[in-house]
Amino acid sequence: MAVLNDEQTMLRDMAREWADNESPVGAFRKMRDAAPAEGYDAAAWAEMGQMGWAGIVVPEAFGGSEFGYLSLGLVLEQLGRNLAASPLASTAAAATAIVLGGSDTAKAEWLPKIAAGEVVATLAVDEGPVHNPAKITTSVSGGKISGTKQFVAEGDSAGLFVVAAADGLYLVPDGPGVSRSTRHMADSRSHAQVTFDGAAAEKLGGTDLTAKVIDRATAALCAEMLGMAEQAFATTNDYLKTRVQFGQQLSTFQALQHRMAKMFTELELMRSAVEGALEAIDANRSDVDQAVSLAKAVAGDTLNLVSRELIQLHGGIGMTDEHDAGFYIKRARVLETMWGNAAYHRERFARLNGY
Repeated sequence: MAVLNDEQTMLRDMAREWADNESPVGAFRKMRDAAPAEGYDAAAWAEMGQMGWAGIVVPEAFGGSEFGYLSLGLVLEQLGRNLAASPLASTAAAATAIVLGGSDTAKAEWLPKIAAGEVVATLAVDEGPVHNPAKITTSVSGGKISGTKQFVAEGDSAGLFVVAAADGLYLVPDGPGVSRSTRHMADSRSHAQVTFDGAAAEKLGGTDLTAKVIDRATAALCAEMLGMAEQAFATTNDYLKTRVQFGQQLSTFQALQHRMAKMFTELELMRSAVEGALEAIDANRSDVDQAVSLAKAVAGDTLNLVSRELIQLHGGIGMTDEHDAGFYIKRARVLETMWGNAAYHRERFARLNGY
């Protein structure tokens, strides 16, 4: 478990309190039923901007706090507990791309707006149904980018795109040459097909920058998955302690105790792996790619396990839309595949270690 400083502890506690009071799971249900075009509550996102969360990874010179990825992960974990829908993770990853590769002009133009929550930014990378950076065909000619990106998170509302082309990353504002089509997914969040047809583009960096930014986006995603897994476990544990069957609480049955014990140990391993990846990013270690692949593989397997057990141990009620359990397993399945599933990252981890 990561050792937090006073500022990080306060940030985590503030995020937890806000999520519980202002964005419980019921708020997600309300958003899902209302089905806003952007796929999240715009008012809640505005509040996050006012609290400074949109600028956690933005340098102070551009209006951010520059707290780093571990701090961002603490907030995303707490939001993940309650399935709070926001473009925070996507916007943070896009902001990092600008910080690492943007010109002084691009930084001055976009980073203050991102830090204030005024602009939603996102990554547009994958061109097929699965994550595969090796098969990117998007091209740029004369400062104009052309290509189609599939399942772009927050693509319905983004005003700024960080787009992966065959030769690196490009900054593309929404405007002429950018069109989008909504893709309805199980998690009721924003996923759009975005087509770039001669849109104005500014280069941020080569394929090495693409890999760095994807790693940071993956680590942020893992933090949300950690929060979801923790809450799914807590919800199941509370249910077993109160549900009476055959004249006894379900928590007294040894077989169920074993299943809960397994989940608890897997969750502890998941926390170590996820926080380790976030700390590796902040320390700019040379093994960030390995740490991130380890975290995503462990997070994918663990969230899959805990979300399935959430349904199974609740029995019939867990299968109904009236219970919140279904929300967790639906979001889990989407996040497990984003930026590569567990199998993809196990293979990548092995390859990075020379196997």
